[in-house]
Amino acid sequence: MGERGLVSSVRVWGEMIKLSHTVFALPFAVLATFLAGRHLEATGRPTWTHLLLIVICMFGARGVAMTFNRIVDARIDARNPRTAGRPLPAGLLSMRSATVFLGACSALFVAGCMGFYKLFGNPLPAILAIPVLLYLCGYSYTKRFTKWSHVYLGTAIGFAPVAAWLAIDPDSLGWSAVLMWAAVTLWIAGFDVIYACQDIEADRREGLFSLPSRLGPSVALWIARLFHALVVVALIGLSFTAELGWIYLVGVGVVAVLLVVENGLVRSDDFSRVNLAFFTVNGIVSVLLAVLGITDILVGASVVT
Repeated sequence: MGERGLVSSVRVWGEMIKLSHTVFALPFAVLATFLAGRHLEATGRPTWTHLLLIVICMFGARGVAMTFNRIVDARIDARNPRTAGRPLPAGLLSMRSATVFLGACSALFVAGCMGFYKLFGNPLPAILAIPVLLYLCGYSYTKRFTKWSHVYLGTAIGFAPVAAWLAIDPDSLGWSAVLMWAAVTLWIAGFDVIYACQDIEADRREGLFSLPSRLGPSVALWIARLFHALVVVALIGLSFTAELGWIYLVGVGVVAVLLVVENGLVRSDDFSRVNLAFFTVNGIVSVLLAVLGITDILVGASVVT
């Protein structure tokens, strides 16, 4: 395979699992890693090995969740003009190669989880690896029977910071991890509702469930706004339980503004800016909050020492 062919292949696989969307969950997992790392007696912060294993697990989990979803929804995607160009329905990838890739991502995730047991003596990630993968894959079926599938997706991705915390220091798991799970759950659920507005007619035609297709876009968008308002409440609560300072709170303030902007970009009669709201704004939200939160932790640690 030539260089051009390799680049093309990587691009197709990246599109297959929406690799760029890892920017949503990964920053929160890394933030949780640093929060939990404060409780490690030896270092007071996570090691590079901790961080590497977290990244491996996140990429493995992302690959499993998205590949399984693409396999399950391949025929439905083929009938939806917006998704017909995806690699599987467009014939750019075979179902067999997708299945092999699903197995490889599963193995990568399990290997990352095993790393925490082999290197740090923490068996919980390895014990929970398969249940976590099953829960992630379960989302693909929720659209067939409940309009609250967005919330299920939120809970699945919201487990990322909780799982990271468990992997680093399970003994310190508490309200901070719960608030992170709530914030990510509501954030993901809210912008997934916004994203689903693009497929109202397709979902109705296929008999699929979503808040926009079942309740109408106006009601659904108000629910998304409520979810995002609660995200800010959860993030403020995290500042108290995790004893985070003003740097983190600046991040929360900016996130609140960005969420207002995101919800203002989409109206019940105009979905033309959904992609701008979905990727650009939400990518900034996760990265910005994680960077400022981690900075707050490191600055606080240096002040203490």
